[in-house]
Amino acid sequence: MVTQSRLFKVTTKEKKSLCFICRGHRKLCRKAICPILLKAKALTNLEGSFSKEKIFGSSPPAVFVGSWNYPKILAGPLVPPILVDDAAILDLPERWIDKSFSEILRYRFSLVRGKRITDVNTAKNPNRILSTFQEIVMASKPIDTEMWFNKKPKLSIVFSSREPPSGPSASIKRAFLAENPKVPKPIDYVVSDTDLKAGPGIVRLYNSKINQRQITRLFSIGLLGVKKQRKLVPTEWSITAIDDILGKAIHNKILNYPWINEFKIFGHKALANNIQILLFPTSWMFEAQEAWLISPNTVPDMNYELIQGRKSYASNLAGAYYATRLPVLEYLQQTRRQAGALVFMEVYPEWIPLGVWRFREICREALRRKPIILNTLGEALDEMENRLRLPLIRWLEKSEILRIFKTQTRLTQFFSV
Repeated sequence: MVTQSRLFKVTTKEKKSLCFICRGHRKLCRKAICPILLKAKALTNLEGSFSKEKIFGSSPPAVFVGSWNYPKILAGPLVPPILVDDAAILDLPERWIDKSFSEILRYRFSLVRGKRITDVNTAKNPNRILSTFQEIVMASKPIDTEMWFNKKPKLSIVFSSREPPSGPSASIKRAFLAENPKVPKPIDYVVSDTDLKAGPGIVRLYNSKINQRQITRLFSIGLLGVKKQRKLVPTEWSITAIDDILGKAIHNKILNYPWINEFKIFGHKALANNIQILLFPTSWMFEAQEAWLISPNTVPDMNYELIQGRKSYASNLAGAYYATRLPVLEYLQQTRRQAGALVFMEVYPEWIPLGVWRFREICREALRRKPIILNTLGEALDEMENRLRLPLIRWLEKSEILRIFKTQTRLTQFFSV
């Protein structure tokens, strides 16, 4: 099992974004919307929707597995206590990219998080309540769920750099499903195969078009892998683990593809984030740079890999690295090409902590769009400079793969034209 340090670290710049300035009192952070005040309003609207004893609602389906006190962690379902027309969207980041901050926070604050102390090792032999949590996650669509609490859900505020926030939480006494879940055949097959390792199982689900968010849930709740090795994995760690596992599987394939023969630039802005991607003709190499524009002297953080891939954790960018690498690899697999890739990520001051998913989905959206195609690196960098707020020189000073690209010797140099 991958260790905690391998899966989840918070960068210094992420910590600075987590609403420490005024705790929502006077908007000293200058954000367009205060997530704390919005949460207070949402919770006020929700408070009358659940009693002290229980709630009933349609789970997206979703569960949350915490990391505190590992290996005895808190796990439980996410259930809205109110009627929702489309419960699935409450835990489906793939559909949030065009939503406003207010809409996304309203989705998340509508979910009550049940909590039960659970040893991660019990996944291979779950008790009745953990089995219920696992059944929820296997469902193909929202499923009616009833939760009984030890006391009324607590109206607390928790923001994470990896996982979208959720609403009130409480210790679960009992949990029941009001209907039988409909389980997709690929999920039933992989979960039932207790001799199948987690990695191949994750790739099989992905290739079967199972939503990545659901794959993350299945991995987190301990339903994947060889039976005796199954464990619960905190949701925050699972997100990065799935990005990494899927990325490595695709990386092995694209090494056999021919290089692209031009420079391509893709880009998209959403949710106070700007992502610009440069693909250039070379063997696989990847670099991600992230700049949190919180001061005039911002210096990007960076991690990179060459053709053989990474052997150690990308500690400077943490989950952002793996979340942007996967969409680039997906694009290269789809086009059956190999390339070098440089990803610039700008995070603007008005950003609200909603999780690392936004890097993945903004990247995917950028790569779905028609690229700008250029003939030289100089032309590509001139175009890139117009797409970024931070001066290009700051990014170039940090880039390792551009230095390698400019100095690498190619076989064609030994032949006359």
